[in-house]
Amino acid sequence: MSAQDTRTQLLTENPWRLMVSLSLPAIIGMVVIGLYNFMDAVYVGNMIGSAAMTAVKVSYPFTLINSGISTLIGVGSASVLSRAVGKNDRDTVDRIMGNLSVCIIVLSLAVTVLGTIFTRQLLTLAGAKNEIMELGVRYLRIIFIGSLFVNFAQSANMVMRGEGLLKKAMLIMGLGAALNIILDPLFLWLLKSVEGAAYATILSQFTQACFTLWYFTIKSKNVRINRLKLDQKLLPEVLGVGVSAMLMQVMQLVQQTVMYSAAQKYGGSEWQTVLSAALSLQAFAFIPLWGMSQGFQPAAGTNYGAKDYSRVKTLMRVFVTGATALSLIFYLPVMLAPKAMLSMLIADNPALVNTGVSNLRIFFSSYITLGLMIMTITLFQSLGQGGKAALLTILRQIAFFIPLIFLLPKLYPAKAAINGVFFAPVITDLLVLILSLCLIISTFRKIGTSTQNRKMQAIRRN
Repeated sequence: MSAQDTRTQLLTENPWRLMVSLSLPAIIGMVVIGLYNFMDAVYVGNMIGSAAMTAVKVSYPFTLINSGISTLIGVGSASVLSRAVGKNDRDTVDRIMGNLSVCIIVLSLAVTVLGTIFTRQLLTLAGAKNEIMELGVRYLRIIFIGSLFVNFAQSANMVMRGEGLLKKAMLIMGLGAALNIILDPLFLWLLKSVEGAAYATILSQFTQACFTLWYFTIKSKNVRINRLKLDQKLLPEVLGVGVSAMLMQVMQLVQQTVMYSAAQKYGGSEWQTVLSAALSLQAFAFIPLWGMSQGFQPAAGTNYGAKDYSRVKTLMRVFVTGATALSLIFYLPVMLAPKAMLSMLIADNPALVNTGVSNLRIFFSSYITLGLMIMTITLFQSLGQGGKAALLTILRQIAFFIPLIFLLPKLYPAKAAINGVFFAPVITDLLVLILSLCLIISTFRKIGTSTQNRKMQAIRRN
């Protein structure tokens, strides 16, 4: 499909059909991305042991440093691209990938150097000790070495999705994830250690990065890497939008680090294992919603750039409805069969699984509200209103959550204090839900006023 055909589709197709056509490949693609860490945890937990699985999951928040970088540059660039496509701004389109490439190279090299030096200190922040610490260091250092590959592959893939080419983006991501699923058990069997999962992940991401580079240098006819240059005119706009998406990743790092530390304080290493399994399930269930939001972004951004504000509102309602329905696919199995869900990740400790069942239900109870939250954040990113998106992200990951996780465990008797750790994110999500609704209503009222003013001006001119 040509760039003009894609633009026409985004501006005119039936909203429900557009949601399906954009979201399905994006959801599959994002699920594929999620399989990297989720399958690492499943394979390591079953082939090496629960301590190794916990080490992988305790390390996971710090891999979000790379996710933060790729989303900072990728989401910001994709938002700029979709609005430029809506305006037919060819000059901006031609400068996006060169700017993205330079940013990713510089930031990734910094992560590799600093991450490998301070791996142990980072894991200490999450409360890792003894065997979990040693296994985590061995795993995370290898992941940091591959920072450039994952950051370029993911950020450039976001630009591809911002252009509306979600099927191509899905295929390239699928290649890397399929390779990871194949290599994970092979390398774990060969090396008999947690490093096998890390090597499998890096090799898979390197392969995905190579195909992505080939696409943007040779195959793509619309968005290409024309010249490697840090574009001082483009960069502020990219960062202004991308910072909210980056904050979602980096603040998740802070949130999970605090949660692991609190779990260690109030329940010990066994509750860290339960928490790591619960976070794995929630993270994997969240990915399809994030994928649907990637389908929403080019649709909202392009229509906003074309000043069709009424269609932006309609698309928001359609995508929120679809995301809420999609969430039931993951919500119901966890709430109805929590023991089976935990057992997938904690295979060698049935007693611990039984202990963690009730808290998994608590932890997952607010998941059904996340569709509205993620679509709200994506809407503001698409409209270029990064400040509102950043506000919601900071409140959810830090400003509401941190006080609650310190306060709630103290309200329980000492033996039950761990319950407060699992309740903190639930209460946080409900507070953010209320604020999201208020911001959406306010924004749509302003858009409606702007539309009415344009109509009145047109009448006066005629």
